[in-house]
Amino acid sequence: MKNFIKGYLEIPENLLNRQRWVKKTLLNVPEGSRILDAGAGEQQYKQYCSHLNYVSQDFNEYDGHGDSVGLQTGVWDVSEIDIVSDILEIPEKDGSFDTIICTEVFEHIPDPTGALVEFNRLLRPGGVLILTAPFASLTHFAPYHFATGFSKYWYEHHFPKAGFGITELTPNGDYPALLAQELLRMTSYFGKAPLLIKIFAAFILRYIKRRKHQNSNADIGCFGFHVIAQKK
Repeated sequence: MKNFIKGYLEIPENLLNRQRWVKKTLLNVPEGSRILDAGAGEQQYKQYCSHLNYVSQDFNEYDGHGDSVGLQTGVWDVSEIDIVSDILEIPEKDGSFDTIICTEVFEHIPDPTGALVEFNRLLRPGGVLILTAPFASLTHFAPYHFATGFSKYWYEHHFPKAGFGITELTPNGDYPALLAQELLRMTSYFGKAPLLIKIFAAFILRYIKRRKHQNSNADIGCFGFHVIAQKK
């Protein structure tokens, strides 16, 4: 029974999907390309950029505790960031980068469309933007949390206006997977939850996951979107 519960309550599908996609995408970036990791935080994807000229940027104001509201990390080390600046005013020349990666950052920017314009400025013609952001997120990193998420229609509307052509717009997970994630998150608020609650949650998660492939519908909801776009 313990293995059954663990199997359904300790699988971070959202994160695993994103890590696999980002790793695959970064490893396909041509060797020697100059890449900007915008809003890099703890630079978790630097490890996949050893073949690239990697530059990190962050505003370096989040400390892991924020204003103590919502979900916080507790520890957050940005001591190795290369460029400390506002993401809307990165001190690099026009066309300085071949590629920009920005993962799970847009919900923390008061003006995400302004960031798109800045990314377009920083990329050379034909340069590539790699981006992920949530579709529906709870308050985290507060007070630096300005949007709950972004739908596919947001990308389709704003990217062309900022001078980008979308080459990939892929949902991470689907609506049943999102429900399962939130159920898992809910059980964490019980602390040392009674065994009966954990068993109930595990059975519900199993039911959702078994039905996922029968009723998959990312248009209703998902973890977020994985986006690749090219500067026109």
